[in-house]
Amino acid sequence: MQIKASTLSAEQTYRLLTGIVVPRPIAWVTSVSADGIVNLAPFSAFTFVSAEPPMLAISIGRKGNGYKDTAQNILNNEEYVIHIADSTLMAAVHDSSAEHPPEVSEVKELGLETLLSTHIGVPRLALPPIAMECRLRQCLEFGDSRSRLIVGEVLMFHIRDGLVDGDKIDTRELDPLARVAGPRYGRLGDIVTVQAASQLPRPNGH
Repeated sequence: MQIKASTLSAEQTYRLLTGIVVPRPIAWVTSVSADGIVNLAPFSAFTFVSAEPPMLAISIGRKGNGYKDTAQNILNNEEYVIHIADSTLMAAVHDSSAEHPPEVSEVKELGLETLLSTHIGVPRLALPPIAMECRLRQCLEFGDSRSRLIVGEVLMFHIRDGLVDGDKIDTRELDPLARVAGPRYGRLGDIVTVQAASQLPRPNGH
């Protein structure tokens, strides 16, 4: 099967790509509006882009003729929190993706507890195993739809006790939630450790 990209609508392309680029980590983001409303939404176009300083990127699309509340809030006050949810929070993550007017707080609608952040004014959620306080560093626009790539610097990591082994996250203990196509989510399956090529046994005579 072959599909010429130029023959697809934006919606068709989105459905195709979200089924191809899988699984995707989910950034569960709290932000605050100009009126002080705490907004919460998940975004699965998400990755890290720098280790020094630590920087994360999320892509936020448009909603109708305007941008989603999260993008507006981040550009207005330049602060937000990215959470990593585990599988116990699947229902809450999904429910937080529902469209609400800006004056409605998804955090309150879902009855989620929040905690004060240490470096920014945006509160973080209490339940997720990881929360990262971020400050906006750059915003880039891509494509005809002008999706916004929000790049922020992590100022503070909040990590649940027991998740860090040495200086690495214990992935099995984290049990992160991932997104696949449509309203579908996944968990990690087998985790395989691959030896470096220099450590693999060599054939006789080499």
